[in-house]
Amino acid sequence: MSTPPETAHHDRTVPLPGPRPPGASPHRAGHMVICGADALAHRLAFELAGRYGQQIVVLTPSLRDGHGSQIAALGTRHGLPVTVVEAPGLDEDALTAADVQHAAALALTSGDDQANLHAALRARRLNPDLRLVVRVFNRRLGQRVEQLLDQAVLARHPGLSAAALEASTTVLSTSTTATPSLVAAALGGRSHALHIDGQLLRVAEPEAGAHSDGTELAVLAAPAGPGSDPVLLPDPDTLGPDGDRTVLELLGRAAPPPRTRRRLGRSALPLGELFTRRLRWALAGLTALVLTFTALGWRISGQPPQHVAWLTVLDVLGIADPAEDAGPTGKTLQILAAIGGMLLMPFLIALALDALGTFRTATTLRRPPRNLSGHVVLVGLGRVGSRVLDRLRELDVPVVCVDRDPTAAGVARARTHGVPVVIGDATQDGVLDTAKAGRARALLALTSDDGTNLEAALAARELAPRLRVVLRLFDDDFAGDIYRALRDSYPHAETRSRSVSFLAAPAFASAMMGRQVLGAIAVGREVLLVAALDVTGNPHLAGRTVARAHRPGAWRVLALDLADPDRRSPDLADPYTTAPELRWNPDPDRLLADGDRVVVATTREGLGHLATGPVGPGPARAPEDGPADPGPSAGTRRSPLPRPAGPAS
Repeated sequence: MSTPPETAHHDRTVPLPGPRPPGASPHRAGHMVICGADALAHRLAFELAGRYGQQIVVLTPSLRDGHGSQIAALGTRHGLPVTVVEAPGLDEDALTAADVQHAAALALTSGDDQANLHAALRARRLNPDLRLVVRVFNRRLGQRVEQLLDQAVLARHPGLSAAALEASTTVLSTSTTATPSLVAAALGGRSHALHIDGQLLRVAEPEAGAHSDGTELAVLAAPAGPGSDPVLLPDPDTLGPDGDRTVLELLGRAAPPPRTRRRLGRSALPLGELFTRRLRWALAGLTALVLTFTALGWRISGQPPQHVAWLTVLDVLGIADPAEDAGPTGKTLQILAAIGGMLLMPFLIALALDALGTFRTATTLRRPPRNLSGHVVLVGLGRVGSRVLDRLRELDVPVVCVDRDPTAAGVARARTHGVPVVIGDATQDGVLDTAKAGRARALLALTSDDGTNLEAALAARELAPRLRVVLRLFDDDFAGDIYRALRDSYPHAETRSRSVSFLAAPAFASAMMGRQVLGAIAVGREVLLVAALDVTGNPHLAGRTVARAHRPGAWRVLALDLADPDRRSPDLADPYTTAPELRWNPDPDRLLADGDRVVVATTREGLGHLATGPVGPGPARAPEDGPADPGPSAGTRRSPLPRPAGPAS
């Protein structure tokens, strides 16, 4: 397939047209529509067109802003089935121009929750059978709107099963989807956890001969040899009993997170912050002044020391009677004591007020303990940072948070968890020192600014050159360049650069294809998905045993759903399901039949094969310069797909 010339740019762009005659469709029926011009829309268009071979129509407000030109280049320069429709807004005219009436799925990737939900309601009205995937940060609002959008589907299909209804509308959050991979990168992949069907699963890299406290479900990756990338989902018969590997372990039922109560004990009431160093010096100076004048008054007057001390304190406070009978020396001493008190008292009051403010802040936000080490420094408590904080606390990993904004979304969450917070700019001197970054196990820079994340990572590397650093970078090309530069500058340290859009796109693409993705697992530079799939009509699963359904390098069956199809849980990702229904590690000789539902660990290419590919060996791993041809059905020819520059691992 020849690559269209650059001058064909406008041929792949469909301007917003006027009204079309009823029934007219500019696109192939069953195409997929993406609304957005951000990095997620770009990555999602590549996933669907390149990995799954779908015809894609992208609604973008401008080809010159955001990633509009890069999205258009997928069709003009790389020859993928991607058409761009330029429309200023997501009104009914724009959705009609993208032919939403005949589309199979629609993804709304904007960061504006209200705009996405408004467009979803319009699209559902135009096409009640449309599969919707909506990006929403407010999960509670998204779940309520999800129920509302599904009412139109139930009106047309009253007998629709719960699983099919769940696939009709999917609400996803990029921060929630990307969080497991970010945490796994920070912890070295040894404590990555997933919540599925009320069970707690851990991704671990056990050492040879080490005892495991969980039930091993599957080997996710094993080394292929020195200097080689790991083999994903290898054949268990080819693995020895020992050796390095990445495994998925079942630890048991996940417990709800405990409610943190602040106790007024020593650990909860930092009295040391009330009596600051300056205040202690001021009190010491006042005490020294009183003792000095007491000694002088006792020597001059000859009165008892207790009485002289009492009179001196009264003089310092300015409430004593005039010393008319004390003589010139006594009167001078009284004047000096009064002047000293007048000079010292305002300073003492100012220090007391400053200490009170510090005390109030300290009782609200904990400070890092002096002997803290082996923790994770989390820079940025926005949307992504808040999700990562929750996951780290679930894993009982010590965390110190850093944010310049005391009103950031995650500051209140950190206060609830009792996590120490340093309010300040991580790029300024002393802030990372306060967070004990020099003794930390890893640093996560997750602010919304690429420059801040990079500067914080470099500052942390100056404190600890071997510190593991994970950067959140928005620009994929920039992420790759930064990864290589840091790797060359610090060859003995671990650096990971992650793009949230890169980590979230597989889950959005799988939801548009009608499958329920339960989690994403980062293994090296690859992403493995854990998905729930129906066996009915699937040639790769139906009529095969659990053992024969395994495809090395592509997918592996982890669990079998035992619930009745009409009573199955619509959301297996709910961590606190009261009635678990999955059987993990099912009998290898168990025959998979129509009506069954399985949970599989699969690559992105393998997930595409489970719907459209032929029965046979799993797809090869993507080479360095592009993904492998996923092997379409006989009679279909597709040229190798180019791969946009992605973030380095």
